Amino acid sequence: MDVWRKKCAQGEVVVVRYADDTIVGFQHRADAERFLEHFRERLRKFGLELHPDKTRLVEFGRFAEQDRRGRGEGKPETFDFLGFTHISGKSSKGYFTVRRMTIRKRMRKKLEEIKQQLRRRMHDPVAETGKWLRRVVQGYFNYYAVPGNIDSLSLFRRRLFRLWGQALRRRSQGPGPNMARRIALGEQWLPYPRPLHPYPEKRFAASHPR
Repeated sequence: MDVWRKKCAQGEVVVVRYADDTIVGFQHRADAERFLEHFRERLRKFGLELHPDKTRLVEFGRFAEQDRRGRGEGKPETFDFLGFTHISGKSSKGYFTVRRMTIRKRMRKKLEEIKQQLRRRMHDPVAETGKWLRRVVQGYFNYYAVPGNIDSLSLFRRRLFRLWGQALRRRSQGPGPNMARRIALGEQWLPYPRPLHPYPEKRFAASHPR
């Protein structure tokens, strides 16, 4: 990629890679199309290929919405990467920003795992389950609490609170703790989300020489 950027690219190229997942950003669509063709050819030499369902060209970035609107097309596509859905959006001041939201499928999977664990812990002391839930929620927030994702985390907390309430009712084989009691338990054991990570440009600055 570094060699291709220096020898073939006509515009800027940015590469973000984690393990075998890679996002490559291009200033010009022609560069993106040419790179994808060359990359596929190179992988074939080693008997490899790109994942057909995960590899696609997406018009994204500062001018994507304006350009697509000029062509009579819809909003820019989104893409998933490292547990987040990335959305081409705007800040409260109207400036371009990349919005990141927890992938909904990932959230549903995590809540289902917690639901199964709550069933296994149904007869554990309430305080013990509360301590466990606090660790689970805080661990989840430690990864996903990025700027712009607080609404998704609040939804996660509300749904988890409801699952815990259902488990408490099954535990008592009756109506269980009333709402005031359940709210008190939630306030005691379930943290509220808040941003734990700064915007990426404040975390690191990377230069990409041509």
